[in-house]
Amino acid sequence: MTATSSTLLHPTLAYHVANTLGWPHLRPLQSEALAPVGDGLDALLIAPTAGGKTEAVAFPLLSAMEEQGWTGLSVLYVCPLKALLNNLLPRLQTYATWLGRRVEVWHSDVSGSRRQSILQDPPDVLLTTPESLEAMLLSTRVDHRRLLRDLRAVVVDEVHAFAKDDRGWHLLCVLERLTRLAERPLQRLGLSATVGNPGELLSWLQGSGAGERPARVIAPEADAGSAPPAVELDHVGSVANAARVIAALHRGEKRLVFCDSRRMVEELGEALRELGVTVFLSHASLSADERRRAEEAFSQARDCVIVSTSTLELGIDVGDLDRVIQLNAPWSVASFLQRLGRTGRRPGISRNCLVLALSQDDLLSCAGLLHLWGTGYVEPVQPPPEPRHIVAQQLLALTLQEGQVGDELWPDWWNGLPLFREGSARPVLDHLIREGFLERDGGGLLIGPEAEQRFGRRHFTDLTAVFTAPPEFAVFHGNLEIGRTGPELLTSAVAGPRLLLLAGRTWKVDWTDWKRRRCFVEPVEGTGGEARWTSSTAGGTSFALARSMREVVLGADPPVRLTRRAVAALARAREENADTVHPDGTVIVRADGDLHWWTWAGYGANTTLKATLGPAADPAQRVDDLRVRLRGDLTAADWRAAVQGLDGALRLPEVDDRALNGLKFNAALPRDLAAATLAARLADFPSTAVVLAEPAHFLVR
Repeated sequence: MTATSSTLLHPTLAYHVANTLGWPHLRPLQSEALAPVGDGLDALLIAPTAGGKTEAVAFPLLSAMEEQGWTGLSVLYVCPLKALLNNLLPRLQTYATWLGRRVEVWHSDVSGSRRQSILQDPPDVLLTTPESLEAMLLSTRVDHRRLLRDLRAVVVDEVHAFAKDDRGWHLLCVLERLTRLAERPLQRLGLSATVGNPGELLSWLQGSGAGERPARVIAPEADAGSAPPAVELDHVGSVANAARVIAALHRGEKRLVFCDSRRMVEELGEALRELGVTVFLSHASLSADERRRAEEAFSQARDCVIVSTSTLELGIDVGDLDRVIQLNAPWSVASFLQRLGRTGRRPGISRNCLVLALSQDDLLSCAGLLHLWGTGYVEPVQPPPEPRHIVAQQLLALTLQEGQVGDELWPDWWNGLPLFREGSARPVLDHLIREGFLERDGGGLLIGPEAEQRFGRRHFTDLTAVFTAPPEFAVFHGNLEIGRTGPELLTSAVAGPRLLLLAGRTWKVDWTDWKRRRCFVEPVEGTGGEARWTSSTAGGTSFALARSMREVVLGADPPVRLTRRAVAALARAREENADTVHPDGTVIVRADGDLHWWTWAGYGANTTLKATLGPAADPAQRVDDLRVRLRGDLTAADWRAAVQGLDGALRLPEVDDRALNGLKFNAALPRDLAAATLAARLADFPSTAVVLAEPAHFLVR
């Protein structure tokens, strides 16, 4: 270890790093983080998966804890997944024990007796989730002022995963309430994979302290001497063919396969098992015990495959991997980088990924993503705009936390965070009072009967999470829970026995307990089961990815190895899409009687274009990522007149009432504010303006 590093670390910690861990030196990120983190700066630490981010933040915090004599619960370590918390716990406990400090974990799977022990004798570091933090603040059994009075720092692991959705806004609001309870500014430290806008992400994490507290992005340059990753693209045509390729290649190695749907994970897992491959599965609808057994077995095995959704993307340790395989394209370059970074952790093993496209359209998406990756582009993290429903949730949660809140003092709890400025939050508060969610009592606010009716009388547990999970049935084999399935598989008409596909196996449903939402199954030989879940994924292809796909159609090749099958299928894709692209602008073409404007602009821009075009667009169309369907009788002159001056008059997309159901706490908002929130999240004004400024080639005969 270098002299500088050893002097910045507490001597006991420096001794154990050198002698117990046997590290001759710290990694660049860990060395660079010592001074700013130890000095109390807010910081964003950026490194690929397995880049040493946990130690980079833990070592200087533990050193500061000892040198400054911190007592009580002084550090919160927040993660997006309980599995990640469980995975980190033993490592952080080891580091803390060297200094006589304690680390504990608190989430919904932790027993009540263990929680009571934590409350009676708080640890120095507590690992938890935003939802568990909210539950602590709302619980009448937790003296949160006593528990949190010594808090000094908050670490947010995988902060990019939080910031991209409403869990990030929720976390940010909870951190402001914690700051007020601790009566001191809290040091905020984010750990992240590579993002396109690190400075903006750090400012977002700072919340009300942005521009007030010193902050630094810590992101050392990658080693220029490291070998470039080995990435290959193949076109396989089906899940069954993908299974054959995976079974035949790289035998004797440990392979991690990513799919972007639970259904595909199940289908591929079953197909691999039928081919005699030792296979394990991981996705959110498998029981925690089932996932844990699979991940533990996989980490200890060699010649095997684990098939996963993004649950294994976020840093959970499954041991040293030989190969990463990706079925179809992930939605972002950032996600691809995260998955690619799961490999190359052993000396002599370079980062690698085999991308298998199932269809020709999938191949085009994969090639577009890999071309975009080759340019060095990484998506900026953009928190979803106008989170008014989170404001409603926070006003209700604060009132429950405090019992009563001053009618004019509630903004103080968020320390000037823009969401809670008078003009933004007052309409939401007025609605909550008007509809009976809150009640006025003299100069204070109390929880009203409508909040109890809507969000549950028992501990208001529905207020602790800002995401809505579709209803699912727990699936049991005897007393063993296997996972959960969507209700449609238990209600659809079938001929013969009802067969489910779960954990990579086919099961026959024996009986269903409709009241308790449970079904009981028995294993059957062979295949034939079906897997199906309601998807809650919103959005679609981004502008950057859609434009990269267009570049591929125009002739650009991604900087990866293409198999012969991929080369042939890509040639067919270019030929079939030749009339939809132009090197200088967009194309309007008639096909099968319909008039299509091929924008190659992504879902957000095309949704905005449909709304902005008004009667020039076909009102019955279902918007896709690459084109907008225009009114069939439109001429070139009509179209030019329709788009004249539109770049200065862009309109928000229209919102269907049914779509509002996916916006949790929408019932606590006026309909117009709920619709405005959702419309703002569907729209992409900057990309729409780019499309409207481009020349359009009207190829209708």
